[in-house]
Formats: sequence, C-alpha cells, structure tokens
Amino acid sequence: MSISIRTAKFGVCLGMTALMAACVTTQSTGGRTAIGAGAGAAAGAGLGAIIGDSSKAALIGAGIGALAGGIAGYNWSGIKQDVQQSGASNLGVDVTEMPDGSLRVNIPSHVSFDTGKYQLKSALLPVLDSVARALIQHPELRAVAVGYTDSTGSLQTNQVLSRERAQAVTTYLSHQGVGGNRLIAEGRADSQPIGNNATAEGRALNRRVELYLYAPQQ
Repeated sequence: MSISIRTAKFGVCLGMTALMAACVTTQSTGGRTAIGAGAGAAAGAGLGAIIGDSSKAALIGAGIGALAGGIAGYNWSGIKQDVQQSGASNLGVDVTEMPDGSLRVNIPSHVSFDTGKYQLKSALLPVLDSVARALIQHPELRAVAVGYTDSTGSLQTNQVLSRERAQAVTTYLSHQGVGGNRLIAEGRADSQPIGNNATAEGRALNRRVELYLYAPQQ
C-alpha cells in the first residue's frame, strides 16, 4: 500500500472517531497505569491529540494498529538516547516522551528542508537513520509523521507541502528497511501552531514535522 493511499485512509478513519472510545497507557514505577486520552492531551498532547478530538479514538490505518485499543506504555530510554546521540540535540531536534505513551521527534524545518521544498537535508539523515534502526530492532513499534507549515501562503499550498514533507520522512524510513505498513504520513498545513505566526520566530517554530513512535496496546 502506498503512503498516499494510507494517508487518504487515515483521513477517512478520522471520521470514525465519534464511534469509539479510547484509553491510552503510560508507565509508572510500579508498572502500567491507565489514563484517559484527554488527560494525555491536557498534559502536553501527543499522538492521541494529533488525530482529532483527543477524547475519542481513531484508527491510524490498515495494518498500523488502532488507537481505539490504546497506546501502550513503553520504555523509551534507550531509543531516546540513541536518537539524541545521532546528532538530534546539536540540530535542535527535540526528542520528548509524551504523556500518552508515544515518543515525539520534533523536526524543525531549518535542519530538514529548504524553504518551500520537501527534499530532506543531508544533516538530518543520521537522526532518521537512528529512528529507522529503532523501528527495525523493535518490530512492535509504529511511526506517524505529521507535517506542519506556518500561515504564509494559501491553505492548499500549505496542505500539499506539509504532506509532502511528512511523506519525505516516512519514505526515507521505508528505504532504510522499515516496513511501509508500519508508517503513515499526514499533512496538517498551518493547523496547531506552536508559535506566533505574526513573528518570524513563531513562524519558524510552526514549520516542522512531528514524528511519533508508539507501541499499539495489545
């Protein structure tokens, strides 16, 4: 199945969110503790909040797994350290364990893409190589790439660019040996800004690809 088809199915699946209720998990010292998806979003968002109303469930796509079953708590320490040591910290790529149990690799555009382009810069490739290694070594994991732009330009242009940038990331991971059925790309244009689009600094923050690694609840 091609990435474009999976992306389309992802959009269709978002419409199913009202039909399902979800629970995600996170790890604590004594083991796994169930928390509501809405609670995870309130504490700093995560994959559950990206896919729509974070109080509802959504399917990520055929063969990927269902958030209706929840995201499993996962020990990310080794993977997080490997990604950081691959050059992420020096490039400004933030690697964060999210409250819903996923691991977010926040990739700013200045180290990943030229303005208006979606070809990956070579400086980012060691970071993506480390993500690919983690996915290959841990076949239970899945990845979702979500692209964003700033508010400059038309919505249509931004939607296409954000999707192509997310697809560039998942395509690279696939070329490193990660099964395409474990990857999905989604473009979100200038929605969900993390900076002020009225300033150059804020717009720079908003131009990004957020790559989420997660383990489906079994």
